[in-house]
Amino acid sequence: MTVNNQIAKIVIVFLFVISGILQTHAQVTFRPGVRGGANFSHFTKGNDYYSDNSTSNNFNYGTHTDFYIGFYGALKLSKFYTLQPEFDYSAQGSGANTKELNVDYLSVELLNKFTFNDKFNIHFGPTLDFVVSKDFNTEADADMAFVLGAGYNFTPNFGIETRVKKGIINVYYDDVNHTNVVFSLGVNYTFDVK
Repeated sequence: MTVNNQIAKIVIVFLFVISGILQTHAQVTFRPGVRGGANFSHFTKGNDYYSDNSTSNNFNYGTHTDFYIGFYGALKLSKFYTLQPEFDYSAQGSGANTKELNVDYLSVELLNKFTFNDKFNIHFGPTLDFVVSKDFNTEADADMAFVLGAGYNFTPNFGIETRVKKGIINVYYDDVNHTNVVFSLGVNYTFDVK
């Protein structure tokens, strides 16, 4: 199955979910917001990491620290459920022995956010990442990934969040394939719309 077919199926499923929620909940609100924070990213060590004949065993793909910044639209469809499309600039990469491998993405995310007690939330969903800057030859100019995260709202406008994002398309190849893994920690601010 190609990546395009997978993306098409995910979009169709989300459209059905959204249409069902909209039909059962008449009170829908929309609030824009901004988000930003730190990325702690690395490349996976590859599928042959434990093999004795893999030269990747001697190559350390360590943590690369950078940033992300973006904006979102929080479409609150019920008391507990919000559909949140996002557009982010995400600076990522991996440490590799004595050098850093840098790759920056423009990310388009579609998150499903479930909020409890108006404070704590969990969120997850797919993301499409497009390479906008790099200092090495990537295997592809895009990545598809899945996001899982949690957040806490101190006020109706301001909160903190942490996420993990795992890519599924190979970003780098030496003797085996490597994919993106990103841990992020940051803040968000949601604006009031009157």
